[in-house]
Amino acid sequence: MRRRYHLLDVFTDCPLAGNPLAVVRDSSGLDAARMQKIAAEFNLSETVFLLEPEAPANAARLRIFTPKAELAFAGHPTIGAAILLATLQAPDIPPAHDVAIALEEEIGLVACTVQRREGAAAYASFRLPRLPVETDIPASNDRIAAALGLVEADIGFAAHRPSIFSVGLPFAFVPVAGLATIARARPDPILFDSAFNGLQASAAFLYTSDVIDGRHAFHARMFAPGLGIAEDPATGSAVAAFAGAVLAFERLADGTHALVIEQGFEMGRPSLITLGLEIAHGALTAALIGGSAVIIGEGAINL
Repeated sequence: MRRRYHLLDVFTDCPLAGNPLAVVRDSSGLDAARMQKIAAEFNLSETVFLLEPEAPANAARLRIFTPKAELAFAGHPTIGAAILLATLQAPDIPPAHDVAIALEEEIGLVACTVQRREGAAAYASFRLPRLPVETDIPASNDRIAAALGLVEADIGFAAHRPSIFSVGLPFAFVPVAGLATIARARPDPILFDSAFNGLQASAAFLYTSDVIDGRHAFHARMFAPGLGIAEDPATGSAVAAFAGAVLAFERLADGTHALVIEQGFEMGRPSLITLGLEIAHGALTAALIGGSAVIIGEGAINL
């Protein structure tokens, strides 16, 4: 069967930056094993398979795969799929009008809004289907540092300490001292598995408040060798869970906050992810992920 696919760069407004994504449009008849093999063939951080929605009012049902595993939820596949579907399904809607795209994912229904403006890349945002929860106690700082090719003194800044939060996929959040430190990180596969996977956190999100662009809040890198991702240029699901760490370690006033996280710069794939936070009485009541994406190619696979 001939199955059409599109390639997008996500969390960027220009081609050949951000996080690459493959979206397979004609996925009916594919089982999980076949989808996993196709994702391994694309060998991108994630590949999305579009299926008929269970509820006709929704745009599509999504299944998301890394080269090694299926995910219940991921950010850059959600943003990319929403922008692609808005482009394909609503081509006649004027650019000044936003498009609502409802996506069925394993984690639940994800409601997206796609903004298209003349002369600008499409931008999509979505509210988190659930709020982050702290899931475990991290390994000791010396073990974390060794797993990342750092030393214990590199771990932590201000009030920030390592933590584990999840919005469907647990991430170990590792604060480090600055840009020079985060650039030195080189995960050791054996020590990484020992330090993180035993805690069910198969991915480590390193971050610092030392940033390249002063308009941004944090600079980050993400490593997930167990998922087949040596390093990820932009990780929306990690930033979604990062909302929990931000609330735990930053003194944010009640109200609405928009924080931009820069990621992928060490890979030559600069990416910008917007994290929106709504705080009331000191508690996180809602969070939002947003970013741009550009469609860079299309084709077909014969399977």
